Amino acid sequence: MSTQTYFRITLMRSAIGLPYKSTGVLKALGLRKRMATVFHPVTPAVAGQIMKVKELVAVREVERPLTKQEVHMERVPDPGFYIERRLGEEG
Repeated sequence: MSTQTYFRITLMRSAIGLPYKSTGVLKALGLRKRMATVFHPVTPAVAGQIMKVKELVAVREVERPLTKQEVHMERVPDPGFYIERRLGEEG
């Protein structure tokens, strides 16, 4: 049984106007757009990359990487209302 954990890295701030070194680190991590999320295994190399751009990203440690669809569904808000019963229904 594997106990490997993953970094969940989300780009929170844009890299516009930053040095090429910082944008290169973001590209190496696979982050191209704001609010993009990637998953990497917990290793010292990845931790070092995160430290280079720590002001731009949000990082959490998770048990397993989520699929693109699961990440999308986390961002979908509640509809804001629930239908208890429709007009004309008895109940």
